Amino acid sequence: MEALGITIPGVFSQVVSFLILFGVLYALLYKPVLRMLDRRSAKIREGLEAAENARREAAESRADMERQLDDARAEGQAMIAQAREVADRFREEELAKAKTEIDAQRERAEADIQRERDAAIQDLRQEFAGLAISAAEKVARRSMDEEAHRELIEEFLREAPGSGNGRR
Repeated sequence: MEALGITIPGVFSQVVSFLILFGVLYALLYKPVLRMLDRRSAKIREGLEAAENARREAAESRADMERQLDDARAEGQAMIAQAREVADRFREEELAKAKTEIDAQRERAEADIQRERDAAIQDLRQEFAGLAISAAEKVARRSMDEEAHRELIEEFLREAPGSGNGRR
């Protein structure tokens, strides 16, 4: 081995030099690099945990917003249904009021027409009685008094067909 240039004190000194260099590199370089890598992996782990927490919170927020939207939609649908119901009730009430008012107006109009018809018939009877009396007076030249003529005419009108008072 000596022919190759390997001697025990040389190997020993190289092993000691290697161990010293290894110790120095381990203490000055390996430990700080390991610490730096540990810190970096811790930061990455914290970032991943924060991202996971943010994702979870976003999912919870989204689910919460969807629940709120569903609640708002349901509430909106309920309000629309209630508004339709109120509108239908209002429409029915207004239709009933209008029908009642129309019926009352029709009854008043029918009563007015009946009163006017009765008044017209009465006026016509009086006019006819007056004309009949005048005609009878001219014909009879006062053979009877006016009261007797009226009674005669009223009796005739009562007995006349279509007068509404006599026989049919």
